[in-house]
Amino acid sequence: MPRPQRCEQFTASDICVVHVTQRCVRRAWLAGVDPVTGQDYSFRKEWIRRRMEALASVFAIDVLTYAIMSNHLHQVLRSRPDVCAQWTDEEVAIRWLRVFPGKRLEEHLAEPSENDVKMLVRNRERIQLIRSRLSDISWFMRALAEPIARIANRQDECTGRFWEGRFKAQRIVDEAGLLACSMYVDLNPVRAAMAASPEGTPHTSAYDRAKSRSGEEIPSTAFDLKPVDTEEAGRKARETPIDELRKQRKQKLRSPTGKRVLRDAWLSPIRIKPDKLSNDAEVHTEGVRSSDRGFLNVDWEMYWELLCWTANQRVDGVASKIPQALSSLLSQVGVDTSMWRDLVWHWPKYFGKSSCVGSPDSMKAHAKEAGRHHHRGQSLAATCFS
Repeated sequence: MPRPQRCEQFTASDICVVHVTQRCVRRAWLAGVDPVTGQDYSFRKEWIRRRMEALASVFAIDVLTYAIMSNHLHQVLRSRPDVCAQWTDEEVAIRWLRVFPGKRLEEHLAEPSENDVKMLVRNRERIQLIRSRLSDISWFMRALAEPIARIANRQDECTGRFWEGRFKAQRIVDEAGLLACSMYVDLNPVRAAMAASPEGTPHTSAYDRAKSRSGEEIPSTAFDLKPVDTEEAGRKARETPIDELRKQRKQKLRSPTGKRVLRDAWLSPIRIKPDKLSNDAEVHTEGVRSSDRGFLNVDWEMYWELLCWTANQRVDGVASKIPQALSSLLSQVGVDTSMWRDLVWHWPKYFGKSSCVGSPDSMKAHAKEAGRHHHRGQSLAATCFS
């Protein structure tokens, strides 16, 4: 069965949750120690995290979970066209110009001015197209992957492909699949024997959330969503030496707003608020993420307990008894408790070749909506769900 086209998996006009994987080409090491040359590229993990944080502040995309590995990265993303629909044309314009400033002689120095925003707003067709792109996962991944590839190639003094190809996407169609996929992503470094527990896995969403509970803050890389004054921008460009402009621009890129935020402020909250209506966009107003909507009917404390318990089940066939509270949680979402450990630790076995993630009934229903008979891996995944 051929892999479905992207338009069959998700569209920018629908709210959907997608697990995406982006892998480096051949021996190009994204953020680890190259086993051949011995060179350490671990510092690049922070490049990725900071870029994701910046993009989360302008796109109508919720970052639910992520993990940055040595030569690939995982993300669970949720498109939010309902949030984007709440933004004014001016907000859409400044968000777009922050990421794609357009053709300029010194593009890396340019900041969107009030005049740039007004000119873009006047183009109604262009604004409508941009609005759809700001809730498109494909455009989010493009804005993430291209700058990283350019910087890495410049640093390695080479040209050509840095990424293996387009990202791999899996549509997540129910809460059971979302809980299992989130755990799989957060535990990737543990599964790869890079850490003994989630506490020792920097550059994962679980680590960020855990550190935030102790109050750890970081300089925010969220874009400044205010255009600069046109006259002031022109005066600065005329009177300031180009080297000084480059220096100022570089300093501002480290923290565009100058604010400090909790380490997980840019990530989507875990818990869905029970008092919110299902059609409430819950638009975020502090400029670090698109919305305040959670994605699981689970508190952070319960999520963390299940994550740590699962991380400790390293030996195949030898799993300790799961606590009653965690067993009840898995039963509520429809996962077979006895198969939970195997589902998370051997995720590629069950869903590695599937374009859809979820319980068998949900996968079957989604396949029917997409005009397909079934999804690959559907029958094998049935062994893990009650």
